[in-house]
Amino acid sequence: MLRSIILALSLLAFPVTALANQCPALMAEVDAALETADLSDEDRARVMELRTQGEQQHQAGDHAASEASLAEAKTLLGI
Repeated sequence: MLRSIILALSLLAFPVTALANQCPALMAEVDAALETADLSDEDRARVMELRTQGEQQHQAGDHAASEASLAEAKTLLGI
């Protein structure tokens, strides 16, 4: 019985850790694209703002919001 409970809790925790691991990869994509992106100053500032916001949300444990912020940054970058 205890083994079943532990297994169930482990399976419930898996999606959270999967999302948590995706955020750093998205941040790395944004960082890499920013180096060569041809953006207006306004768009570059917005991408950097979204990148910072995404990192802060990730650190706070709000991975869904982090992914949304980083996805918006990627859209502005055209990736």
